[in-house]
Amino acid sequence: MKTIGVLWFFCVFSCQNSSKIETEIANIQLDLRIERFDQIFGSSTPSELPALKQKYPFLFAEKFADTVWFRRMNDPIQHLLTKTVDSVFKDFSSTESEIKAFYQHLKYYNKAFQMPRLITVLSDVDYRNKAIVTDSIVLIALDNYLGPDHEFYSSFYGYIKQNLDKNQLLPDLATAYAEQLIHQSKRSIFLDELIYFGKQLYLKDVWIPFKENHEKIGYTIDQYQWAEANEFYIWQYFVEKELLYDTDKKLVSRFISPAPFSRFNLELDSESPGRVGQYIGWQIVKSYMKNNPTSLSKMLQMDALEIFKNAKFKPKK
Repeated sequence: MKTIGVLWFFCVFSCQNSSKIETEIANIQLDLRIERFDQIFGSSTPSELPALKQKYPFLFAEKFADTVWFRRMNDPIQHLLTKTVDSVFKDFSSTESEIKAFYQHLKYYNKAFQMPRLITVLSDVDYRNKAIVTDSIVLIALDNYLGPDHEFYSSFYGYIKQNLDKNQLLPDLATAYAEQLIHQSKRSIFLDELIYFGKQLYLKDVWIPFKENHEKIGYTIDQYQWAEANEFYIWQYFVEKELLYDTDKKLVSRFISPAPFSRFNLELDSESPGRVGQYIGWQIVKSYMKNNPTSLSKMLQMDALEIFKNAKFKPKK
């Protein structure tokens, strides 16, 4: 009974502390304004091009003549894309509120952070570059978030289409920032890859705690539940096959990179989601941070082996 009492006390204390932090974060003031360049360009005429180029010079490559932009302004496909984005993001306020909450969390954990210009664009569905982040400018390509069943995505593989949804906008933005902050000098063994992506996903826990776990990793609910239910067996496979210190780059495509499923070379492969290595890395980093009082910035700098050896990771069975 004494042990239960202690556990209950720490649970209550942790919940109260977390609630206090979230209240502080919600009160952070930000100069946040989202410039809807996608709408501005979509409603502009050729006579307005000089003014657009002056305000957004970084969006108009000098190698292209003005006639290229004139054609784009009059292109029926571009008009349809603009109209479709406007339809999907008809009420942009909920998206803007989530973006604001994300930047409030970012500011809380990095006091020196300065808000960049936030600009929404169309990218001709360049799903490999959904969000581009620099210190001063952030570009978010809204045509990558129209929903997995949209006709614009009909030629894409299913595992790609499933994340072309508006619920992935914020996780993608968080990923773009995480890639800038994580310093892992070498990624030569499989464990390095696990921990690198584990750090990315842990940052999402910190920055976007209001998003569901399956959204953070880009899984469907069923895929996330499969990973949870099979966590022990995935880990057992990695250990028994001695993969953690393996330098075989094929392991990245089998268990880390986006794919329709993970490749254990077993009959159950088709049941599994891709990227289960990222999921396992996430659990290892979470276990490390739970068992070791370490600052976020220090953990991001740490070597993968040090994190793994001190994580005390015990997968669920």
